[in-house]
Amino acid sequence: MSNLKGKRVAVLVEKFYEDLELWYPVLRLREAGADVTIVGPRAGETYLSKHGYPARSDAAADEVKAQDLDAVIIPGGYSPDHMRRHPAMVDLVTQAGQMGKVLAAICHGPWMLCSAHCLRGRKVTGFFAIRDDVVNAGGIWQDAACVRDGNLVTSRTPDDLPAFMQGIFAALVEAS
Repeated sequence: MSNLKGKRVAVLVEKFYEDLELWYPVLRLREAGADVTIVGPRAGETYLSKHGYPARSDAAADEVKAQDLDAVIIPGGYSPDHMRRHPAMVDLVTQAGQMGKVLAAICHGPWMLCSAHCLRGRKVTGFFAIRDDVVNAGGIWQDAACVRDGNLVTSRTPDDLPAFMQGIFAALVEAS
């Protein structure tokens, strides 16, 4: 397991997130020593997953600064469609991308990358149903368990979570 002590990671949350795509990264990153903050539209609010499992935000997106982070992780489910309705959440992803921070998105998570204009000319994957959105945003679609293009790490579904986390760990270690 990678030692990520000192790494600061924001995991975004909104209603209808995919349970495993939020909690698996949160727990794995904490286990590796990273300081993980769950970031939602509002601080202290509880967001329910697609299956009703609660996640409480530690901070609001407008309280978090991209320069204070090493990575931003965007879980899938239907939450990215709700996340991108909040300008502060999109701004956080946009700024992190512009600063070269690690951006990781799984399943429908690349919808946020589309809204943050982070995909032009970049190799990316996600849930097959958002392929047209990714391509229309300038992404170069690949069908693989994990696609890494520099600081950008993407995966397709919960089945890809082990490969997704390996990609995130590698990107964070290289960013040191």
